[in-house]
Amino acid sequence: MDSKKFSRRVLCLALLMPVSTVAAELTVAVASNFTAPAKYLAEEFEAQSEHQVRLVFGSSGRFFAQISNGAPFDLFFSADQEKPQELIENGLAIDDSLFTYALGGLVLWSRDEQLIQSSPAVLSSNQFSRLSIANARHAPYGIAAEEVLSNLNLLANLQSKLVRGENIAQTFQFVFTGNAELGFVAKSQVYQDDILISGSAWQVTEDLYSPIRQDAVLLQRASTNDAALAFLAFVRSSRGRSIIRSYGYVVGD
Repeated sequence: MDSKKFSRRVLCLALLMPVSTVAAELTVAVASNFTAPAKYLAEEFEAQSEHQVRLVFGSSGRFFAQISNGAPFDLFFSADQEKPQELIENGLAIDDSLFTYALGGLVLWSRDEQLIQSSPAVLSSNQFSRLSIANARHAPYGIAAEEVLSNLNLLANLQSKLVRGENIAQTFQFVFTGNAELGFVAKSQVYQDDILISGSAWQVTEDLYSPIRQDAVLLQRASTNDAALAFLAFVRSSRGRSIIRSYGYVVGD
């Protein structure tokens, strides 16, 4: 689809919402860190349209491989910028649809309310036996966690204590279920409206890891899918951005 035509079409859909035409379905591949806000966005979108949204959660790396091999997704919400861009370069996604939907934050979190004292000091202590991080081979949040440990000069010393989740959702589950005393998770998993939901945490300072810029893209197979176009328009609307911000992400105006 011509990029100018695509932009005009998304703009028109944004202006027309919540008015809906013919009901359609879409399937969205969503990075695990974005689970809660994606569910909220989909729920509100469905409530104001006749469209149906099927969300599938997992690691960005796995989704990239699946999409490259023909998996039937319409939209891809990645936890990084590289994979959506590569899909565009490979002719599998639409260039003009690419945008940064969120800037993610990394948090060291424990269910124990006393374990983390708003600093990384616990990482140098003997107060834990397992530290959960996402697998850096598949998950951008895992790359960020390793950067933090490296910048704190702790990566080598903590190798024997690391428990790697396939994605950030599994990483969180390791801590939540007690299989690890603490772990590096997405801020959106433990904060709501900038308030810690439970446990104790340290919000990792931005100078310790590269920005986690998360991009979304429309896949080629969905270039004429009105539901996919309308959902993108909703995510980029003021209401959509407000929902995303409420989960601790930084979002552009």
